[in-house]
Amino acid sequence: MRLILSWFGQWFSAIPAEKKLSRDAQVSLIIHSFFQFGASMSGVFLNLYLWRLTHSLWINGTYNILTWLIAPLGFALGGWLAKKKDRMFTYRIGLLLFVLFYLAVIFVQERIVDYYILFALFSGMAGSFYWTGYLTLMYDVSTSLNRIRFLAINMIMFTGAGLIGPALAGFIISRGDGLSGYIIIFTMSFFMFFAAGLISLKIKALPSQRKAYYLKYTWLLMRKNPGWLRSLFSFMGFGVLQGSMLFLPNIMLFQVLAKEEWVGYFGVLFSGVMMASGYYISRNAQESRRVRYFLYSAMGFTFGAILLLWSINIWTVIGFLVVYSLFSPLQGNSLTSTYFGMIGKLQPKGQFRVESVVVREIFVNMGRVISVGILLLFASNLQGSALPWMLVIFSVAQFSLPLLIRKIE
Repeated sequence: MRLILSWFGQWFSAIPAEKKLSRDAQVSLIIHSFFQFGASMSGVFLNLYLWRLTHSLWINGTYNILTWLIAPLGFALGGWLAKKKDRMFTYRIGLLLFVLFYLAVIFVQERIVDYYILFALFSGMAGSFYWTGYLTLMYDVSTSLNRIRFLAINMIMFTGAGLIGPALAGFIISRGDGLSGYIIIFTMSFFMFFAAGLISLKIKALPSQRKAYYLKYTWLLMRKNPGWLRSLFSFMGFGVLQGSMLFLPNIMLFQVLAKEEWVGYFGVLFSGVMMASGYYISRNAQESRRVRYFLYSAMGFTFGAILLLWSINIWTVIGFLVVYSLFSPLQGNSLTSTYFGMIGKLQPKGQFRVESVVVREIFVNMGRVISVGILLLFASNLQGSALPWMLVIFSVAQFSLPLLIRKIE
């Protein structure tokens, strides 16, 4: 652990003092990297595991919809605990729930199909607690001077862990007998989440001095802060495309490649593109150019989705996913940075950061549910012509973000 922190210190040594990251910021990045390594091995392949067992896009879509439908309850409860205890308390509960989730997956194995509704709800609660804690922690360990840099480095490390995970998972699964390789991957993820929980003990709890939970005043704050409401709708628009992209890519790749091993290897390519994009953003992004970043992202997503209108084959799928990987960090980092900048201005000043994270995720999940619901209604057949058109529509919807953000500014 000390060696990793020393390496971090050398990496940041040439950075101006005001942009350097604190020790807690560095530790949070390490924890999140462990989490992402486990999630990149198991999370993406869990959808593929369900697909291999059922060959049903409906079950995959329903699994994800249920995960996101339960999420608002999980975020609300996780936010309440973060206010009453501390954001690290909520964060560690999330990690513990992920440990228990994958322990249950290992235990039931192929019978997960019989209980996929329960597993979806369990996964939604685990993710809600984890992200409530981590998103609040991200705000606490960064400042207005180093936040965009912190978010970019977070994306680099997040993607770096995701670069190795899918390739390793694909290799192990391809060497396994039948679906046994999946169980090995889920077991490895179990240990990664356990390790992340242990490392989280390095960050001390900071109990809130004001334990009042202001979530019930959300509607009043929306009325008084129309800019904040617009930013929340921008997250809903963001979730419209992201909802489909959280589970479709690996299924589409498997359809055109027919081998999990190659799905993992191409995952390395896409993660590499995201890492390069995140590195460029960390060096060159400027807060004053956020609106044009949203515009560039929407244009890129739409161009990539249009490729699929010709045909869903190996070249168009890879082309679409490369373009998506290139512009996704630009959109995500810019949107998160914009939102974090607004949190400190909301009344009661400085005391609404947990609640603002909860509300944000509610809007993101609304967008995700809407997109996957539409997808299942009109494009449940991967071979049909409706799927590319749905992705084009979801991509065009991203043009709403620069319009909404421009009105905020």
